Amino acid sequence: MHTLGLIGGLSWTSTARYYAIINQAVHRALGGQHSAPLLIDSLDFASVAGCQSEADWDAAAARLIASARRLEQAGAESLLICANSMHRVYDKVQAEVGIPIIHIAEVVGDRMQADGIEKAALIGTRNVMTEKFYRQRLVAHGVSLLPADMELAERIDKIVYDELTVGKISKESERYMKSELTDIAKEDVQAVVLACTELELIVDVKANVLPIYDCTGIHAKAGVEFILG
Repeated sequence: MHTLGLIGGLSWTSTARYYAIINQAVHRALGGQHSAPLLIDSLDFASVAGCQSEADWDAAAARLIASARRLEQAGAESLLICANSMHRVYDKVQAEVGIPIIHIAEVVGDRMQADGIEKAALIGTRNVMTEKFYRQRLVAHGVSLLPADMELAERIDKIVYDELTVGKISKESERYMKSELTDIAKEDVQAVVLACTELELIVDVKANVLPIYDCTGIHAKAGVEFILG
């Protein structure tokens, strides 16, 4: 098996999901007592959360670059950045290490293209929903996206940063997301991209009218494919 590095702590709740998904998949594939050869560098999320300005993003990039270098030096052969929003600095981080970083939007886009999805709604934190760094990767795979719903983006930001990243699961937030997904299903789309690694904690990705592309699961499974070669 190949050794995979995880840039984690972005937040710890989603990193725990990556760890579980990857190990469960490796065990299913190989059986016995097999588990995944992983290196995890878990950052202090407070130091990178809520970036608003370019200066903030430069500081976040510096922290992720340092993390990526540590993992490479420790023996990782490929990396995952365990957060959708932090892929805003993907290009800067990838340029500073000699091993591949598996891009979350690329593997999600590959899956959607293979499934013939041409129209979708992208939901996640504000920067994921509104900025080009994520949307353009999906569009390049032939997926047309609904315009960003700013009210939804603001509410998701509050749910993610005030609740999910600190391990709080709220019934009210679960109901809100279920209602929003029901409304999105009435739009002219074939699927929803759940582009926030924490939202899976309050969204049942298998129990919705529309297919939901859970980026956490898809990204983690791309890591499994790398591990298994």
